[in-house]
Amino acid sequence: MKISTKDMILVALFAALTAIGAYITIPIPTVPITLQFLFCAFAGIILGSKLGALSQIIYVLIGLAGVPVFAGGGGGIGYVYKPSFGYLIGFILTAFIIGYLREKMGEINVIKAFIISVLGLVATYMIGVPYLHYALNNFSNVPMTWGGAIKIGIVPFVLGDLIKCFIVAAIAPTVVKTLKRERIIK
Repeated sequence: MKISTKDMILVALFAALTAIGAYITIPIPTVPITLQFLFCAFAGIILGSKLGALSQIIYVLIGLAGVPVFAGGGGGIGYVYKPSFGYLIGFILTAFIIGYLREKMGEINVIKAFIISVLGLVATYMIGVPYLHYALNNFSNVPMTWGGAIKIGIVPFVLGDLIKCFIVAAIAPTVVKTLKRERIIK
């Protein structure tokens, strides 16, 4: 995949926005509430599948390299042992899915943007919750059932995440249309 300078800047911007979203947090046990998903969804819907996913890959790699860009100021390779790390992996798939669906839909409106954001959110949960379950049981030695993992890994977040999907849906169609018209994105 050949990447232009403009694309590199956009990818870096969304990696940085996701990192900033990690610092806007409501701390609760195990997995904090952050704005990371919001910027991940914007990355997918604005940059498309490949560049959106690339922005999230770069974000995760920068954090694993030791830069404190994860929620709570975390970073480093040891972060893979955190129960919330699966959500970070999920962001890569989420940005790809949202971007892919936006590319296939062509013009998007609020309803389409909301639907693809929710589908991306499901991808985040599909990676995050099993990892949470595994990490608690195997790294933290905290016995956790699947029901318990869903209870702490989805239930406290779903309403806020749906609000984030609505915010993306309300803003993204206009932003995408404008950026396409200005030939900033494809």
